[in-house]
Amino acid sequence: MEIETTRLILRPWRAGEEAFLAQFLQDERVMYAYEGAFSAEEVKNWLQWNLRLYQEKGYGLLAIVRKGDNKIIGECGLTDQIVQDETYSEIGYHLIYDAWKNGYAIEAAKAVKEYALMQLGAKEVVSIVRDTNLASMNVAIRNGMLVKRRFIKNYRNVVMPHYLFSTCTSTISQK
Repeated sequence: MEIETTRLILRPWRAGEEAFLAQFLQDERVMYAYEGAFSAEEVKNWLQWNLRLYQEKGYGLLAIVRKGDNKIIGECGLTDQIVQDETYSEIGYHLIYDAWKNGYAIEAAKAVKEYALMQLGAKEVVSIVRDTNLASMNVAIRNGMLVKRRFIKNYRNVVMPHYLFSTCTSTISQK
């Protein structure tokens, strides 16, 4: 799975790229919706999880490489997420703080949505967003998603309300 947009290349993470992931997974500003930055061990596990997903599912979160300077500025891709006993294909995204507010998240998320619906034949894709994460909510909305439901996650012993934003092939065909 590799996706190209006007300004970005989304490609699979590679073994040994923990330092690139750490740029955003260990940044408190980026990870505030997760109740804090990841430890080095959590970053390592995150990479291993993605590498397993590629093998088992054929997809996962992808490194976002900015074409202009070949710099990895984040990740965006698909993972399976369970919400209230239903499994969804979720578009997830994280960007290094310095890349925020440049349209990279929506550019990547739109490309992943199109790939999931058109190439993988997904009937629906979602984005799961904590209710305090306005920037991610705006990405989901700009990606043609609407709130399907509100639910509660308990993460790191914190009760966190979340929204499940959803889009499906019928919304694509109407445009």
